[in-house]
Amino acid sequence: MITLLDYGAGNVRSVVNAIESLGEQVRTVTDGEDILSADKLVFPGVGAFGNMMKILNEKNYAEPLRAYLNADRPFLGICLGLQALFEESEEAPGVRGLGFIPGSVRRFDIDLSVPHIGWNGLSVRQPSRIFNGLRGDEKFYFVHSYYVAPADDSAVLTTTDYGCTFASSIQKGNVIATQFHPEKSGRAGLQVLKNFLESGGDAVRPPHSPEKTVLAKRIIACLDVRSDDRGDLVVTKGDQYDVRESGDVRNLGKPVDLARRYYEEGADEVTFLNITGFRDFPLEDMPMISVLRQTSRNVFVPLTIGGGIRDYTDKDGRKYSALDVAAEYFRSGADKVSIGSDAVLIVEEYLKTGQMTGRSAIEEIARVYGNQAVVISVDPRRVYVSTPEDVKHNVIETATPGPGGEKYCWYQCTIRGGREGRDLDAVTLARVCEKLGAGEILLNCIDKDGTNSGFDLELINAVRGAVTIPVIASSGAGCAEHFHEVFSRTDAESALAAGIFHRQEVPIRDVKNYLKDRVEIRV
Repeated sequence: MITLLDYGAGNVRSVVNAIESLGEQVRTVTDGEDILSADKLVFPGVGAFGNMMKILNEKNYAEPLRAYLNADRPFLGICLGLQALFEESEEAPGVRGLGFIPGSVRRFDIDLSVPHIGWNGLSVRQPSRIFNGLRGDEKFYFVHSYYVAPADDSAVLTTTDYGCTFASSIQKGNVIATQFHPEKSGRAGLQVLKNFLESGGDAVRPPHSPEKTVLAKRIIACLDVRSDDRGDLVVTKGDQYDVRESGDVRNLGKPVDLARRYYEEGADEVTFLNITGFRDFPLEDMPMISVLRQTSRNVFVPLTIGGGIRDYTDKDGRKYSALDVAAEYFRSGADKVSIGSDAVLIVEEYLKTGQMTGRSAIEEIARVYGNQAVVISVDPRRVYVSTPEDVKHNVIETATPGPGGEKYCWYQCTIRGGREGRDLDAVTLARVCEKLGAGEILLNCIDKDGTNSGFDLELINAVRGAVTIPVIASSGAGCAEHFHEVFSRTDAESALAAGIFHRQEVPIRDVKNYLKDRVEIRV
């Protein structure tokens, strides 16, 4: 029996599913005695350091947890569960950590995108039984803005490079903790969990461990999910956002089946965009919740869900916040939530006053779950102008002239599935969303959607140059060469595709094979 310390933040369902897939049973901590009586304790943490420590103290978990650690009993901390072991964090000045490891938690101060999101390697500094069965050159999934800085290196198990070299896992006796997420790191991550769960085993140093590691570019499979005319959830794909063909919704497969196929083919992440219009309230849209729960049982890479993450009042007058909606998705297996049309409306309200309210969906979700959990999905279209002075927006000079020979354009944000344009450009939207707490930008392009003509590199460069958070390129991929083009001609951290994967015109494995030796990827 494995004991899980779930303090109520983030996606612990995937951790439970991963442990159960290895043949173990999981019980969840309900009081301090459950911690003290555990045979093996797993502590996955997601969100903000201060909020985590506040909850641990309020639930009277902190002191039993310190006693368990000091007794040198089997412990695995994940992400924030690693950071909790330290004395303090720059994320929450004045808040005391567990203090089991001398040192502090620091924010990345680097010339790269923060958060550090994606698949990176491990440089092994000392042998450990958790490396049994690993090659050493494998990559693991990271998502964090802060890293641990031990006062001495005696407990450092591995290091990872991202603008600086940081401790990516530690081991002190039977206490092990990782900054990466084993439950989201595919086969290699499951092997790490298996090694921890099994008793005994010799400490080994895996072969081919690099001295320096490199963050991989991510290939993301996107599934647009909606109800067809019979009410069944299907994966569909639009051409410039029109998902109907001969009057019917295009049906390209079942969401759970396709997600598992993409995981097995090597997708680095899977994104679900729920494009069904909610008639009442998203938490009553149980089929989509069920899709997440079923997918997370067999898909051990990050899952993002978008659609309907906003404030609601149901037919009985009960009010639900966007945070309530996001929490349900996280508890059902999502690692990140994607906010689309409502991000446009939030930014428009911000621009009226220039003041952050702390109450927007972006701010609330980022405060509780961390900015790495909030993705902004932008749906812009080109608007051509004769001169930059014609509009108040961020204008670029384009190599693709407009219908009247215009040499300039701006990217107009849209809402309602691209049906309504707004007086707001994509560059401004991205900048403001970063300020409000978003951790990633999913950059679609209506003009390129379904064309198979390649990504809009000008749009990507314009937005990527305006923010310091990661950007996901989307819309227009038609061949493996387009992925190489976007990674070599822009600084986008990842690229997303849908239709070419659904129709198996360009399988994910073919994209990975083409990029190998050209771009750093996870193989």
